Amino acid sequence: MNIAKVDLNLLVYLDVLLREGSVTKAANQLSITQPAMSNGLKRLRDLFKDPIMVRTSEGMTPTKRALELKPVVREVLSRLENTIQPETDFDPATSTRTFRIMTSDYAESTLLLELVGKLAEQAPNIVLDLITPSDVTFHDVEQGKVDMAINRFEELPLSFHQKVIWYDTFSCVMSKDHPLVDKFDLDSYLAAQHIWVSKTGFGVGVGIDPNEVQKLGWVDAELTKIGKQRSIRVFTRHYHAALQIAKTQDLIATLPSKAAKLFANDPDVVVQSPPFDIPPIALKMAWSALLHHDAGHIWLRRLIGEVAAEINAGSDIH
Repeated sequence: MNIAKVDLNLLVYLDVLLREGSVTKAANQLSITQPAMSNGLKRLRDLFKDPIMVRTSEGMTPTKRALELKPVVREVLSRLENTIQPETDFDPATSTRTFRIMTSDYAESTLLLELVGKLAEQAPNIVLDLITPSDVTFHDVEQGKVDMAINRFEELPLSFHQKVIWYDTFSCVMSKDHPLVDKFDLDSYLAAQHIWVSKTGFGVGVGIDPNEVQKLGWVDAELTKIGKQRSIRVFTRHYHAALQIAKTQDLIATLPSKAAKLFANDPDVVVQSPPFDIPPIALKMAWSALLHHDAGHIWLRRLIGEVAAEINAGSDIH
């Protein structure tokens, strides 16, 4: 293929078509007629010798080749867009920008709590809009409608940029009056009653079935590996709620150590290491290729990295 003979507008067509998943929606996004978009799809098929999109019972579905092209085309266009745009400096001290961050309760309670303090010092006019995972889709992040997603992800779209913020171990939190404080081993852990905290992801969540142990996450997955199961009495999506319940009731909350550390100095709380092995989890930040070269976004990512390093340096729970 001779690149000099390729209409580069076709790459824009392909990018929008794969993002929207519809010829009609893609045409609307590009402000062209549907026949023009259909003709663009025909030319894309001829160019790549591939159907690109095929009609199935679920609508227009991208082919394997199209899915391979998607992140590459997005990256090429993103670089081109940023190269063409006039270069502008970003001054955090005077910026009034709003950064929208999708974040889990865990990250909000640990990382973002410290980030707000740093922003007050370095960028007093910047606004943070913190959004829960159930309010956001991958599409929102990919489109740059949300500046960043901070959570624990099992997998992410190939088009996303991502970086590990930190790895965290697990700790058990219980009231100082809990009957098992002085006899905390695997048998007593299994005999106790527990609070479960969800691993939240994108999209609206659904209720939990306590019998579906394989879907309950890291703690219960590791117990299953050793042929054990705990008794869960409370299911919550909020780490602060889990900590408060553990403090006042005879229930144990097993959660990431950086969240447990929020109560480490509370005289009414005891923090212990789990009596079985749980692999560390990775907290990541992910963002769209559209924002990768944005000066303000680069500054924010760097600041988050600095805050995370300071939190890690002061961590004393393992």
